[in-house]
Amino acid sequence: MIRRLGLAGVALLATALTGCGLVSSAGTFENTTLTDGATPLDGSSLVVTSKSFTEGVLLGKITATYLAAAGANVTDLTGAPGSASSRQAQLNGDADILWEYTGTGWVNYHNETETIADPGELWQRVHDVEKQDYDLEWLPPANFNDTYAFAASAGTAEKLGVTTLSDVAKLPVADRTFCVDDEFFSRADGFVPMLETYGIPLNGADGVPSGNVTRMDAGVVYTSTAQSAPCNFGMVYTTDGRVKNLNLTVLDDDRKFFLPYSGTAVVRGAVLEQHPEIADLMAVISERLTDDLMQELNGRVDIDGEDPSDVAYQWLQSEGLVN
Repeated sequence: MIRRLGLAGVALLATALTGCGLVSSAGTFENTTLTDGATPLDGSSLVVTSKSFTEGVLLGKITATYLAAAGANVTDLTGAPGSASSRQAQLNGDADILWEYTGTGWVNYHNETETIADPGELWQRVHDVEKQDYDLEWLPPANFNDTYAFAASAGTAEKLGVTTLSDVAKLPVADRTFCVDDEFFSRADGFVPMLETYGIPLNGADGVPSGNVTRMDAGVVYTSTAQSAPCNFGMVYTTDGRVKNLNLTVLDDDRKFFLPYSGTAVVRGAVLEQHPEIADLMAVISERLTDDLMQELNGRVDIDGEDPSDVAYQWLQSEGLVN
């Protein structure tokens, strides 16, 4: 996923962003108004950006649509080209609002290695260091966590009687078969240390033989997991639309190995100081966003082929937030 970019990518694109305008590759947003007719951001000018993967674009479109409905003059730079350009644009002061993930902030932007399992504690730690180092305000996080997980087809999960990763560790060795992509396999916080955490080390005694692990493209993992071939368990992202579409059962990470990746709207401190109403408006959005909802919205784009701008507007309208 592009959201897990490294600092090398940020540095690489910094020069490219200097002296040239960041442009959107994702079109525009729906012009509308708040249902109560209020315009708390009247007279303000805001630049909303996002990374280019589906969920990032959707969150950017929701934000651009809603803040414009509240009266802001919004420049839409969602779907910014390049995996690091949206972050760099915000650091440069060329963009004002960007959705980020707490795990990304902690690991990729600040090179921290400590695993903090509690989502609230991780958010606070990231909030504090980002405010101190960059004057970026990480608003209270939304109610979704787009982190790593393992899933099985609903039928396989029921047949094997598994709901947690600890249950997988109790299965016969022959049933501990996994599909993962190369990036996750080689991560310092990825597949191999995850197996060790659950007491079934790769190639260890009574662990997971290397022959039980199939490495493949990330997209193929989902279909292979749904078919339970060549693996019973596949690495997924918890808010990916394919989880719901393919009827996959996400297993509970009961030993809290995976770092939380809570979605969070990030605003430049100077902008929030000038327009504090942004915090209350974004809270209305954040409190409504859940794992199930993000799976649904992501699926409408990735699986059904709908335009992210349309999906964002229709969701806001269905929530009674805009006309």
